[in-house]
Amino acid sequence: MSDDNVGASMMPMRGKAMQPQRSGDGTLTHVIETLLDKGLVINADITVAVAGVELLGIRIRAALASLETAARYGLEFPSGTSRDTVAWQDAMEQKDTCPACGKQAPLQQLLNEFCPWCGWQSAQALSKQSGSSEAE
Repeated sequence: MSDDNVGASMMPMRGKAMQPQRSGDGTLTHVIETLLDKGLVINADITVAVAGVELLGIRIRAALASLETAARYGLEFPSGTSRDTVAWQDAMEQKDTCPACGKQAPLQQLLNEFCPWCGWQSAQALSKQSGSSEAE
């Protein structure tokens, strides 16, 4: 193999340059949904010291999460937060993802009845349904 062939095989082919590709997973909507679903916690301790003497100390504690995520992980809320609201009760209800449509629904409804979005039924719900129809 000559030196010319080695150099040519290592260089990219002209006219077939790689084109940038974009996945739908990197959209702003996806990032926000992931942040709210998983949550983001920032803990920072900043100290300004001169010659070993601390002059300034700052503690930063911040959390970004949906109400549901915060309730699931037991994050503390500011005093005066009313936990009797409909939104709070909805967040406290256990939810799971429907295997058919991928949307969140109440866990007990998914297990015992059906998915309110697509109508999917779990094996447990189907066995209860067939058991009740045989008893009649």
